[in-house]
Amino acid sequence: MLVTRRIDAWFRTRARFLAGILLALVISQLPACAATGGSQQQAAINALKRANAATVGVDVVAVEGSRSAETLGRTRSGSGVVIGPEGLVLTIGYLLLEADTVQVTTQDDRTLPARVVAYDLATGFGLLRPLLPLRGVPTVPLGSVADLQPGDPLMAVTGGDDAAVAMTQVVNKRPFSGSWEYFIDPALFTSPPIENHSGAAVFNRRGELVGIGSLLVGDASGEGQPNPGNMFVPVDLLKPVLAELQRTGHSRPRPWIGLTSSDSDGHVQVMRVSRDGPAEAGGMQPGDVVLAVDGADVTTLEQFYKKLWARPAPDAQVRLTVQQRGGEVRTLTLQPIDRMTTMAKPAGI
Repeated sequence: MLVTRRIDAWFRTRARFLAGILLALVISQLPACAATGGSQQQAAINALKRANAATVGVDVVAVEGSRSAETLGRTRSGSGVVIGPEGLVLTIGYLLLEADTVQVTTQDDRTLPARVVAYDLATGFGLLRPLLPLRGVPTVPLGSVADLQPGDPLMAVTGGDDAAVAMTQVVNKRPFSGSWEYFIDPALFTSPPIENHSGAAVFNRRGELVGIGSLLVGDASGEGQPNPGNMFVPVDLLKPVLAELQRTGHSRPRPWIGLTSSDSDGHVQVMRVSRDGPAEAGGMQPGDVVLAVDGADVTTLEQFYKKLWARPAPDAQVRLTVQQRGGEVRTLTLQPIDRMTTMAKPAGI
């Protein structure tokens, strides 16, 4: 057992050593701003080093028998970044769903227990806080994707056992519709991809945090061509809700009906129906095509979600016009709910 721990520690130390080398390479490749003096360039280098030091590993074990374990697994690992006092860590929320235990690992290999502070279904962000002080770990400022352009260089950082630093660049900013009743505008798309993307932090050349890693995508450009990359959730979406998340643990809930769907040739195609969810209770099945919400036609996921979420009373019944697999068109009545009520409540929320 002692030998195993020593081997594990050696690999972690080596990973962080290699990450340090990569950080130096990334900094050397980032173009200096025109007409900047040596002190300003040094300040930029220090900011990027600070950003790297603020990135932590996040390890989660979900509640036994949790619903989210069916798709995410019960044991999850990713990254986060310290953004506020008392070690407030921003990560991607799906890591924290139905969390039983949470811990963070700093870049200097300290592991501390943590608690979930918030999970925001609308943006997909999650917040956590270590139960012990994160001494010596800096916080990073929040930037913005507003002034980013295709081709701009970014520094992506992961923490934990897979700590790494990599160069990537902006490919696109555009709306993103997720199959799991999720929509953000804009989303940040980058390439080349980083594999350990869950909760990874991406920084601009000033060392400001601009996004948190969510997905690996096959078409970062959105032009229907193979272009592997990542989708990052911009921190611009966090700023309006951060205070509320810290105060209540969530933002305003959106109505959820329990569908996994896709855009398919100008239609919204149902791929999966959540067990015991409103859609299943209302009679929906995989293969159904959603034609309208409360009588208003929908042809894309974006239209579908916006009409579902824009109703004055989110918990009011909704009428979905669907074409079923046999070709029959029916109008089904569903009772939306708050998705979080279907899951084990994470500690701290």
